[in-house]
Amino acid sequence: MIDQFINFVIRPPRAEYNPDQYLWERDFTLAGRTYIRQDLELTNARGHTLRCSHYLPSPFPEDASLPCVIYCHGNSGCRADANEAAVMLLPSNITVFTLDFSGSGLSDGDYVSLGWHERDDLKVVVSYLRSNKQISRIGLWGRSMGAVTCLLYGAEDPSIAGMVLDSAFSNLYVLMMELVDVYKIRLPKFTVKMAVQYMRRIIEKKAKFDIMDLNCLQVSSKTFIPALFGHAKDDKFIPNHHSDLIYKSYAGDKNIIYFDGDHNSSRPQFYYDSVSIFFYNVLHPPQISSHSCKLEKYYDLGDLKIGAGLDEGLLYEIITGVHSAGTDVASSSSAPPAISTTKCVGELLSEIAPVTTVVDSVHEEADILSSHEPSHLEDQPNDQNEECCSYTSSNRESWGRCSSLGGSDEESSADCTAADSRHQKTLKVLTMPLRCMQQKSSELKKEEKKKKKVPIVPKKPKSEKFEKLEALSKRLRLCILKRVNHCRHPTS
Repeated sequence: MIDQFINFVIRPPRAEYNPDQYLWERDFTLAGRTYIRQDLELTNARGHTLRCSHYLPSPFPEDASLPCVIYCHGNSGCRADANEAAVMLLPSNITVFTLDFSGSGLSDGDYVSLGWHERDDLKVVVSYLRSNKQISRIGLWGRSMGAVTCLLYGAEDPSIAGMVLDSAFSNLYVLMMELVDVYKIRLPKFTVKMAVQYMRRIIEKKAKFDIMDLNCLQVSSKTFIPALFGHAKDDKFIPNHHSDLIYKSYAGDKNIIYFDGDHNSSRPQFYYDSVSIFFYNVLHPPQISSHSCKLEKYYDLGDLKIGAGLDEGLLYEIITGVHSAGTDVASSSSAPPAISTTKCVGELLSEIAPVTTVVDSVHEEADILSSHEPSHLEDQPNDQNEECCSYTSSNRESWGRCSSLGGSDEESSADCTAADSRHQKTLKVLTMPLRCMQQKSSELKKEEKKKKKVPIVPKKPKSEKFEKLEALSKRLRLCILKRVNHCRHPTS
């Protein structure tokens, strides 16, 4: 029984895997951009070889440095656990580094130490990344043993930009005593304490660390790195009061999120979104343009060109603005007129066409959009574009569509082709700038005057309506620029 408990601490089941089968491929596509998996080996202070992987954009942006998040796995985990982190962070121009700690996965070593020696492994990785001029800020993301590793290392290195700590334990000795009750080991308390002391000596002899030294509460009060804590409500292995204790004593900027599930359950989408926003705020990745499916598409508003990643909500705001431009300036209400979001964009464009005096050519393109199933827009009214607000890209359904891991190349190319088709149809309607609308409208008025045989008169100044549209055009540009900037710098 005691030997089993010792192995439970320092020799849990070891992950054995094929990197080319369980990790992201060496070359893969995600959200319309290409990335590489760069495998490498590092050596820790004890002479153990650590197998590592670094996920990077390919080609790497010229004259730019990108931040990096180091993912630290749990006691039975490996670097394959960072696959989700790569999906979430890479589209935000944040590189992801992951490793098999000593005694885990494919790395050397016979035992794990639940964070004690793993912090030295983490130190080797941080030193390697700091020697790379392509890497700027560094963040840490740990789960279970990995979270304890981040806490222990973060107390020694205040230059870390931020940490995500998922399911950390506060004190290993206290946790071991609690697990006796969880697994219903019916022994008197003094017998259990004697057994733990015996285990302490065996663990110190084999794994070269003292379980009494693993106390995160001793370092949390001295650590000032911004941190986001997370813990499952029904975690029986490491109860959530451990994260609660660390959080209360933590000295730096902090936030904590509780979610449904247990210790090993998959984390909910809102938690991953919070993690993405947190890292975006603390790492400040540069804004590097990306092109969906390697095609350059733009919405044109005069001299302003915005990438084709504008979300549906922004289109409704534009339509609302154009609609309000045709209303009476003397209206007693300053609020913009309400436009139902249950209608497709094509129908709304058809409704505002008389306001902007856009003629049949716009109606014809609007009919193209109206021919789509209305449910396509109703089912996803608030979806954010992967390129504009990429912190929501952790949705697992996007894996197979954007990479070669989840499906064949034919399926991926078919999805991209379908997306291009939809973008191009929308593009035809939206690429008509307001200035073009004004020109077409003025041409129509001239033709009507000729038909009515109205004598030619000297050119008059622009009508008040066109002045409103001119002003609206400028406002739209500023609005969109602010909106895009907001998406690139989301706030928590």
